Amino acid sequence: QVQLVESGGGLVQAGGSLTLSCAAAGRTFTGSAMGWFRQAPGKEREFVAAISWTGGTTSYADSVKGRFTISRDNAKRTLYLQMNSLKPEDMAVYFCNAGGANIGPTTSGNYWGKGTLVTVSS
Repeated sequence: QVQLVESGGGLVQAGGSLTLSCAAAGRTFTGSAMGWFRQAPGKEREFVAAISWTGGTTSYADSVKGRFTISRDNAKRTLYLQMNSLKPEDMAVYFCNAGGANIGPTTSGNYWGKGTLVTVSS
């Protein structure tokens, strides 16, 4: 059974930092891209960032570019999202996504985690 388990969410003040992790179990996702999406209350789920299998290609939503950094450790089967300079509008449930050749604003992989809540106070 494939599982993606996010962790690292929590409460942070605006301007602060958090690092999210996503641990994959059940398969290695060899060759697959991985990514992060988020969903704020009352809004649709949106793309945040994605990374290729090798880590050589990354992409970001314009709203987080320059503030968030996505990375992965394939040996540990873990995906990360370093979030700096957090803003109140970054507050959302963040979901890990995997299992697709390409992940982006209009495409996602087949597997989703249950999400981790990030709360940003102003």
